[in-house]
Amino acid sequence: MMKKFFTYRMPQNLIFLMDILAIFLLYFYKDGFDKFILVTGILLTFIIYISNFILIKTSSGDHYIFLIMTMLVSIGIIMIYRINPAFGFKQIYWFGLGIATFFLFYTLTKNIKGWEKWINFYVGLSLILFLSTLIFGTRIKGATNWIKIGGFSFQPAEIIKILFIFFLGAYYSNKEKIWNLYIFLAIVYAYIGFLFIQRDLGTAMIFYFVFITIFYIFEEDRRWIYYNLAGAVIIGMISYFLVNHVRVRVITWIDPWSYIDNKGYQITQSLFAIASGGFFGTGIGLGHPEFIPEVHTDFIFSAICEEMGIFGGIGIIMIFLILVYRGFKIALRQHNRFLKIIALGMTTMLGFQAFIIIGGVIKMIPLTGVTLPFVSYGGSSLVSSFAALGILQVASEEEE
Repeated sequence: MMKKFFTYRMPQNLIFLMDILAIFLLYFYKDGFDKFILVTGILLTFIIYISNFILIKTSSGDHYIFLIMTMLVSIGIIMIYRINPAFGFKQIYWFGLGIATFFLFYTLTKNIKGWEKWINFYVGLSLILFLSTLIFGTRIKGATNWIKIGGFSFQPAEIIKILFIFFLGAYYSNKEKIWNLYIFLAIVYAYIGFLFIQRDLGTAMIFYFVFITIFYIFEEDRRWIYYNLAGAVIIGMISYFLVNHVRVRVITWIDPWSYIDNKGYQITQSLFAIASGGFFGTGIGLGHPEFIPEVHTDFIFSAICEEMGIFGGIGIIMIFLILVYRGFKIALRQHNRFLKIIALGMTTMLGFQAFIIIGGVIKMIPLTGVTLPFVSYGGSSLVSSFAALGILQVASEEEE
């Protein structure tokens, strides 16, 4: 019985066991027993186990990408709950909605044909969402990238990310029939320009990195790759001198210690937290991640390093590397050109987003306000990441 439970054929059992151990740690770490954690833990493990079981029964594709996601989500919810139980419980709600989104996008992508022909739809809907954000958007943390409707708020850029990758896939699947390279590049930089106007620099970087990766692989005229790389460097340098938002991010990246009381406070507190955890961490509930502003969203990686150690942080990075490896493997084996580009785009989007925020909180690159996929608190980011994974799951089934 125990041998069957721990067999490599049922790795979700190991994730289930890890969740149970973490929940017991959270249950006992305070002076009084937190009975609410039991409800949260039961919901988390139930959703993980049932969704894995349904996927095994319905999909013949790569099941490991879903397991990787559940591992990341489990670590994220445990840490968010430790920081703020109310946010932790809400994240369970977003996780359930994300699982529903995963199966919705999986079903739609698998059963609807002709996705590569809808290039006008992808561009048109993206334009509507961008204009809606500019007109009705709310400014939060320096970026106008949220729309609030009643008590509900969301980031349109999270939906546009998916549309952008579908646009790239549609163009390179019908390159001879649809438009020309100049119009294509104009649309790509319009996407990035809208994000720049909204001051959503982290998302703009993700769009550019995804574009240049697909452009590098599928563009036959190699000169344009160098033109675009040189253009990005020039735009970055001009932005530094003309846009205060960019200049602040660069200055606090180079020397945060001179601005420790204001502009550099977040990044310095992040570095203190990572250093205080050491290699093995202080233990869940024994650190002080609350000293870092926005720790449950942008700086969740720093909190993990403080309480689970640098080895815990390396573990998170390794899980993302495995996710990217399996995504590239799916793209390489895919014979359908559109699905190949989609698989590559979704994988690079998740990989670059993880790189940008982890690199930012450890001071390797300038800090930008994006979330760590599947780990950080936040509904829009979590749900869009699940949508990307559902589409990737379909691409993994088309191997021949």
